[in-house]
Amino acid sequence: MAKHFDVGAEFSKPNPIYQCLAEEFSSLIQRGQLKPGERLPSVRRLATQRQVSISTALQSLRTLENCGLVEARPQSGYFVRHPARRLEEPIISRPPRTPGYVGITGMVTRVREAAQNPRIVALGTASPAPELFPAGRLQRILSSITRRQPTLLTTYGFSSGNAAFRHELARRYLDWGVNIDEREFVITHGCTEAIGLALRAVTQQGDTIALESPTFYGTLQTIESLRLKVIEIPTHPRDGVSLEALEVVVRHHDIKAVVVMANVGNPLGSIMPDERKQKLVEMMEGAGIPLIEDDIYGDLPFAGPRPLPLKAFERDGGVLLCSSFSKALAPGLRVGWIAPGKHLGKIEVLKFINTLTTPEVPQLALAVYLREGGYDHHLRKIKRAFADQVRRMVDAVTVHFPEGTRVTRPLGGFVIWVELPGEIDTMQLYDAAIAAGFSFAPGRIFSASDRYRNCLRLSCGHPWSSEREQAIVKLGQLIRSFAQEQGSEG
Repeated sequence: MAKHFDVGAEFSKPNPIYQCLAEEFSSLIQRGQLKPGERLPSVRRLATQRQVSISTALQSLRTLENCGLVEARPQSGYFVRHPARRLEEPIISRPPRTPGYVGITGMVTRVREAAQNPRIVALGTASPAPELFPAGRLQRILSSITRRQPTLLTTYGFSSGNAAFRHELARRYLDWGVNIDEREFVITHGCTEAIGLALRAVTQQGDTIALESPTFYGTLQTIESLRLKVIEIPTHPRDGVSLEALEVVVRHHDIKAVVVMANVGNPLGSIMPDERKQKLVEMMEGAGIPLIEDDIYGDLPFAGPRPLPLKAFERDGGVLLCSSFSKALAPGLRVGWIAPGKHLGKIEVLKFINTLTTPEVPQLALAVYLREGGYDHHLRKIKRAFADQVRRMVDAVTVHFPEGTRVTRPLGGFVIWVELPGEIDTMQLYDAAIAAGFSFAPGRIFSASDRYRNCLRLSCGHPWSSEREQAIVKLGQLIRSFAQEQGSEG
């Protein structure tokens, strides 16, 4: 069972110096004392003026950049950004409060097959560009391990996972104030297997579970394969799942589990505030309902400290924490984990039945990488890239999509959710996009109840390029064309 210690002390600590500086400049920009186009003090000048380190001054400016308030110009410094036409964010979702089975696999298969076509510019796939990951370093570590321990390639590992890797995981969670015994981790083939094991451990065919809406289609497919029913819960693009709506659902339905992405949700990018996380955990503990936490994007907020997982607030071991390094470090290694609390024994049996074990070499490579340091530096680098790519994508949508479009401004990760005006069906729009040479993720695959027909998800995992910009221009033109056809039909 995980224990979160010294939460109150953590809340009472003053903000880091870089954050205080960033907030001060943010206030000056919002009040108009620093105007669009004006240059901010250089890193060195800011460090001298405020008597802080160069790294602190740079971090404060990068925080402002990540928030979209300033932009870095090569060889020139940081400047206040000119505001573009600002699109509103989507409002909280309104899915039905009745249980139903999932049936999206046909649509998802169609979308994924097209996205894998190398001639298609994939704007919807939630996978970062390979060049953003430390492939060279990981390759050297892998070569060293197999050279020194070749028998790892010819023997099975332990079903629960490699001890060295589980130790490094426990150490990282402890750094955030979350005490999980390393023996409580079960290593999986990515986060998808972890969530599948969690659902199998706490539900049976025909049971009803509750989950956010919209939510990741991969989780919906897992639910579909297990023949479970779902009730979708309204979710806000900033604060996450509605606890008020969830409370009503739990009171009126026999809910066997709740699945939540509290940190950087997919596709909305929301981060649930800590007080609401604590309330959610307390609600589920009081109702005796297992809480399955998908924390795969938890390492990727744009600013501030790493947000606490729901696991930090549990008291009775009822949170099944699922995650992996597939989004932040090494997608190709397919290493994930589950910390299932009081469900550990059942998860260990299910893991053995499901895939026996997870290969040890990738686990050891990640253990070495984490132990040697560098992951936090890599995270800072990749989060800056994602924040810049998200900003550019939102700016492009703002310029090229029609009036009435709504778009999220995620707090982390690398996807945005777009709500189109009118009655445009994005599955039909998707067919036209494929014919034009690019793709996106239609909104209907993010719901079990066929919601979000006029929505779509765009991925910002790749560096901005003229190719991607042109695809957005074409997508905007297609949307306007569809809207005009609807107007003429009306």
